[in-house]
Amino acid sequence: MYSIDPSALTERENYKFMIGSIIPRPIAFVTSMSKASVLNGAPFSYFNIVSANPPMISLAVQRRNGKQKDTARNIIESREFVVHATDRKNVEKVNQTAATFPPEQSEVSLAGLTPISSTTVSVPGIKESAIRMECVLETSIELGGGEETSGTDLIIGRITRFHIDKDLYEEGKIDAEKLAAVSRLAGASYAEIGKTFDLLRPK
Repeated sequence: MYSIDPSALTERENYKFMIGSIIPRPIAFVTSMSKASVLNGAPFSYFNIVSANPPMISLAVQRRNGKQKDTARNIIESREFVVHATDRKNVEKVNQTAATFPPEQSEVSLAGLTPISSTTVSVPGIKESAIRMECVLETSIELGGGEETSGTDLIIGRITRFHIDKDLYEEGKIDAEKLAAVSRLAGASYAEIGKTFDLLRPK
């Protein structure tokens, strides 16, 4: 087995080890609104659950050369955003939003996604997602980077409303097979939910 010191590696080398090791990763498609009322949309696989009481999620938005991305800036300024499940039906359009666009252009419209009004926040969601979660900013933390700039904006959002497609929802549970969520692997690779198994937790 190799034993490797991450401090001896470049940022890119550490990145490759992490995205190849921490798999599969759920993909959050996030909509946010700029001060100029431009609806931004972008996918993030540095995403997970934080708490169920209250319901909170985490989103780590990596900076480019120390520069904050539109999503992080919009969320920190407006304190609102919407997180969507990425599935087999919408992943190709979601992937289009990962391209680099100027802040005045909406990735949502360029990808052919359909905005839909939210209930508790002013930021619209997208119609093409079977699950969406309206969120308000609980806190944000600047992490990593160099001596003068941060490398990541860690966003903690509190969910204020769930929207779940009726076909997925039964007796308080979501049908994973019907959701057909996709996950991120390394490089350009994605994965669908394959064979599943149950394992009871010991008492």
